[in-house]
Amino acid sequence: MIAAIAAKELKLLFASPLAWVVLTLAQIVFGYTFLRRIDDYLQIQPRLTQMASAPGVTELVVAPTFGTAAVVLLFAVPVLAMRLIAEERRNHTMVLLNSAPVTVADIVLGKFLGLMAFLMLVIGLIALMPFSLAGSTVLDYGLLASLVGGIVLLAASFAAVSLYVSSLTTHPVVAAIGAFGVLLAMLLAGETAGDSLRARGWQLPAALMRVFTPVRNFEPLGQGVVDTYAVVCSLLLVTGALLLAMRRLDALRLRG
Repeated sequence: MIAAIAAKELKLLFASPLAWVVLTLAQIVFGYTFLRRIDDYLQIQPRLTQMASAPGVTELVVAPTFGTAAVVLLFAVPVLAMRLIAEERRNHTMVLLNSAPVTVADIVLGKFLGLMAFLMLVIGLIALMPFSLAGSTVLDYGLLASLVGGIVLLAASFAAVSLYVSSLTTHPVVAAIGAFGVLLAMLLAGETAGDSLRARGWQLPAALMRVFTPVRNFEPLGQGVVDTYAVVCSLLLVTGALLLAMRRLDALRLRG
């Protein structure tokens, strides 16, 4: 049933004009950033040839493009996820799902995986851009793999949090605004609170704060460093948000 729900959500996303608008705008931003970085790289390339260990095109062109993708996903994912549960509740179709032979976990995981399938298309299109340079330069495939893995974990974190926020309201627009607000608050609070805790010598609370800072968890992977702790923190955030969404739907089911 999880696969069936995921397939249904993916079809609904492809049938939604809003999803195509988001995808188009995202690709325009990614393409512009990529071409702009190539232009900047070509301008400084003569100086790079004189350096002993100069950074390559992957560090100077590809990595910044993925950094831009992280910012775009911060805005795009709440918009794509806003209707996942909120619209079901508004249209009273959640009652049909609750009466079907599916568990709350099936519903949440199915909707999450359907959204992730669409986001993987977005990420796949970003990942294809560097290969257009493969014939004229040497790519750092290790860094590229780390960037792709990092952006997938970041997208999953955004999707899980947005899905949970969507379960809290019956209005998709409110869900989108709320999810963006939560993600932005997590970004700002995680950065400031983490630095403050470390300055006071409270290393354990500062380390735990990393769970709620998905963008910071992306940073080491964006630099080609496979930080196990960052990966674990991202997975904990995804798992926690999905469990909260399951508890919310279970409470709604019991309430009737």
